[in-house]
Amino acid sequence: MKKRILSCLLALTLALGLWTPAWAAPSAVSESEAMQAVNALGIMVGDKNGNFNLTRTVTRAEFVTMAVKATPGGANVGQAAYSPYPDVPRSHWAAGYIAAGIRANLVTGYLDGTFRPGSQITLAEGATIALKLLGYTSADFAGAYPTGQMAKYHDLKLDRGVTVTSPSAVLTRRDAMYLFYNLLSAPAKDSAQPYITSLGHTLNAAGQVDLVSLVNGSMEGPIVADGSWQSSLPFSARQATVYRNGAQVKLDGVQKQDLVYWNESMKTIWAYSDKITGRLQSVSPSVSQPTSLTLAGHTYSIETSGAAYALSDMGTFKEGDTVTLLLGRTGGVAAVVAPNAREVTRCGIITAVSKDGYSDGSGGTYTDDTITFWATDGQSYTYQWRSNYFKVGDLVRAEAGEDGELKLTRLSPTRLNGKVSADGTRLGNYEFAPDVEILDTYEGKAVKIYADRLAGMTLQDGMVQYYTLDGQGHIDRMVLKEATGDAYTYGILTDINNQSAGMFIQVTYTMFLEGQYVSYVSQNKDFNVTKTGPFYLKGTPSDPKEFCLLNRVPAGAKIVDNTTLAYGNEIYLFADNVIVYEHVDGRYIQSTLARVQDEGLQLTFWYDRAPSAGGRIRMVLAE
Repeated sequence: MKKRILSCLLALTLALGLWTPAWAAPSAVSESEAMQAVNALGIMVGDKNGNFNLTRTVTRAEFVTMAVKATPGGANVGQAAYSPYPDVPRSHWAAGYIAAGIRANLVTGYLDGTFRPGSQITLAEGATIALKLLGYTSADFAGAYPTGQMAKYHDLKLDRGVTVTSPSAVLTRRDAMYLFYNLLSAPAKDSAQPYITSLGHTLNAAGQVDLVSLVNGSMEGPIVADGSWQSSLPFSARQATVYRNGAQVKLDGVQKQDLVYWNESMKTIWAYSDKITGRLQSVSPSVSQPTSLTLAGHTYSIETSGAAYALSDMGTFKEGDTVTLLLGRTGGVAAVVAPNAREVTRCGIITAVSKDGYSDGSGGTYTDDTITFWATDGQSYTYQWRSNYFKVGDLVRAEAGEDGELKLTRLSPTRLNGKVSADGTRLGNYEFAPDVEILDTYEGKAVKIYADRLAGMTLQDGMVQYYTLDGQGHIDRMVLKEATGDAYTYGILTDINNQSAGMFIQVTYTMFLEGQYVSYVSQNKDFNVTKTGPFYLKGTPSDPKEFCLLNRVPAGAKIVDNTTLAYGNEIYLFADNVIVYEHVDGRYIQSTLARVQDEGLQLTFWYDRAPSAGGRIRMVLAE
């Protein structure tokens, strides 16, 4: 789980990275990162087998083709309309790119009227073309060629990762890859903006290519995987690298009604299977120009014209219909289809029952029963229901019925006991499916967890409320109750004012929860807590069920990394949402682990249960 969290944080850092106006040379990057960047932009592609052949030398025709592809719109160059040089006939594979390079003043031929497309390109020639892409001309350089060009090449740090140093040395494909990668972060002559901005992309705060943004922006699609979907791709799907929901799969791993995105130069396909079925409650701002919709209590943006048309007054679906939304990789609605009667869409536990108003599709409204439940995917959903049949705590399944109507079914508990393996891949005799969905619940609150969160734990009677097996006999969904403690509320019990007398009980508990102080006055129950300090709350602040003080790790514990604390032979893991407070002038201020470490503050660590029972460091106090 920690690896997932760190990966998500890295992706978020990349995605939110901003370029700073004062240009600074980027730090060195790995060969893999540079390759992904130039490949995603289509500047450099592999052969038919996907090999980049980085040790091979580069011809003039190949380098000019890369340079043209590195210009805005350069990937759209077509067949040449004429023969640009006697030795570059119109039929030459690179004739169109060479002609485009000539028009853009990136390259010229030799004095004898030839271009010599098969000749190897030198460092001086490659550097000069890169400088021309940045807006430099021969007028910007004094002295004999290529002295001025090479000085600027080094000054702009275009040489990072390039192995050859002599201007007359021949470039390899690896050298060309680094030269174009460095070009992306170099400042253009006239605007001082990094060159990559001319291609519609950005750098991150470190001055490096924002790979997440770049690949996102270079994706095409989506299309729905149905029928002859592979013929819609501009390359053979059988030669592509395929991912489904983030995991690499074979081509036949893409399932019907998956949403498919692709990048032609990377020869990569990404498929996503997220979908939701329910009654279409509303379309906004109007059915003539829909941009969002509300279904099952959630509002979704509409991200494709096809989905907008299907939900418009000219399309197939209307308010009140039961539909299945195919959700794109950013969570928006990419397609709308009729629900599959055999498709189970969600299962989980009911957390609220109410009555709400709904549109009747004709401008009026009516009131109907509504249930809210947490599903095993970790999301809360709201469904309309026409019978007061369910209650809070019921296990339910939501699926499309034979008539297309949403069907809600109460599920009977399915119990399971056993020990989870140390690597978090199995429970007792059952393996977890690779995409297993697990929900831990308590008193109307639920959190999604991953299988490795349960590693080494023993799940005892009542902890597993419900589970299902897939076609391979693996656990694919599981609803737990109080197994991890992740669904509790954690804070600091700051004051206990006991005014009880005789048979009369009145105790005021003051708590610091989620950045604010709240109080609860108990007049009929003593929670048997006599000390203040870090604690967890079962229930809610207005209706507590139990106060439980946290345990303090003995003094002398050492932080191993951002996930682990060590004391002697005992290892404690930090909770994914560990709370860090600084205690300053009697006030608690939310902070971060990195900050309190950097400030050299005195730290105390508080955990809920033994590590062997799945315990975690829930709070860090700094003074």
